[in-house]
Amino acid sequence: MNLEGVLSFTRTVMQRVVRPGGFVVDATVGNGHDTLFLAQLIGDTGRVFGYDIQEEAIANTKKQLQERELLERVTLFQTGHENISATIPEEIHGSLSGAMFNLGYLPGGNKSIVTRAETTIMAVKQLLNMMAPGGIIVLVVYHGHKEGEKERDELLKFSQNLDQDMVHVLQYAFINLKNNAPFVLAFEKR
Repeated sequence: MNLEGVLSFTRTVMQRVVRPGGFVVDATVGNGHDTLFLAQLIGDTGRVFGYDIQEEAIANTKKQLQERELLERVTLFQTGHENISATIPEEIHGSLSGAMFNLGYLPGGNKSIVTRAETTIMAVKQLLNMMAPGGIIVLVVYHGHKEGEKERDELLKFSQNLDQDMVHVLQYAFINLKNNAPFVLAFEKR
């Protein structure tokens, strides 16, 4: 297939805006794949701030980073992404270049622990205030479960009502795939 899948697309977008020395967020560290990717992009002088409410996710991510000797580039928080603005040093506010979310539940984990629209929207609002102009937030929206459907609907409503003079919002999706295929919402701060 020549079209990029949703996960590949999010990484392509991040590669366009994240530079060595940059400050970025992985709002749902999960098993650490995006955290590792971001840690490689920011180089020795940047910083990744990673969030997850599950101890298992933090441990999995820490292990991935240690195995590749990249842990020193990352600050991990075992807390919800709605706490981003309270945990990132104030001197960095306004200079974030990118943020990534994978919504839903931890792959291979407890499926009753899921992201929720209220906290995700709170986190996106905070990040939009903390992004540098041109910074991008990408969300992969997995909506194949009851709470995911609610989160999808609330995120789309929220996104469609954002001021176009402040932020551009892109939806990237394969519209003919069955079984609630995930899609991307990308927010670019103007």
